[in-house]
Amino acid sequence: MILALTHGFLLALGLILPLGVQNVFVFNQGALQKHYYNALPVILTACLCDTTLILLAITGVSVIVLQFAWLKAMLLIFGIIFLLYMGWVSWKNTPSPAKNEEFSPLSAKKQIVFALSVSLLNPHAILDTVGVIGTSSLQYSGIEKVVFTASCIVVSWLWFFSLAFAGKMTSRLDQSGKMLYVLNKVSALFMWGVAIYMVITFVQA
Repeated sequence: MILALTHGFLLALGLILPLGVQNVFVFNQGALQKHYYNALPVILTACLCDTTLILLAITGVSVIVLQFAWLKAMLLIFGIIFLLYMGWVSWKNTPSPAKNEEFSPLSAKKQIVFALSVSLLNPHAILDTVGVIGTSSLQYSGIEKVVFTASCIVVSWLWFFSLAFAGKMTSRLDQSGKMLYVLNKVSALFMWGVAIYMVITFVQA
């Protein structure tokens, strides 16, 4: 049981740590919202999406779904469109370091929609979850499989809550707004870069 717990923890941490659009978006919202609790919509949405993907991967349902080529193509197309739009929103909605203007943060509804898009409309993230977590879970059964699954899910929840908190702490240390200004520009470029990569993947498929 300890092995399953440790395995799930390290595996989930290894998958979630690398810089990705989902992580950038959660960190950004933590930094840009006036209060930490205002970022709860994006945090909870990201957590629930990850939990859903983990459960689907371990039960094997996602493997069946992703066997349909048209479904994978649709996910790619929608993912590309959302990333291009989100990049534009991040690029335009930036605080001015010169005038120190108040930034207008995303509403709860937009946070949820965007978080859903970066979490569920990225076939690469889904395939990673299926290929790594789903495959790794095959060696466990019974209570050990439950512990492995729970460990992966707990890591996900702790990570997103901590990521948004780190964003909020960053914004408090940066009273001038310059860091957030640069962060938003970098985030936009990153999202556009991922979108371009997805376009190339779609064309070559």
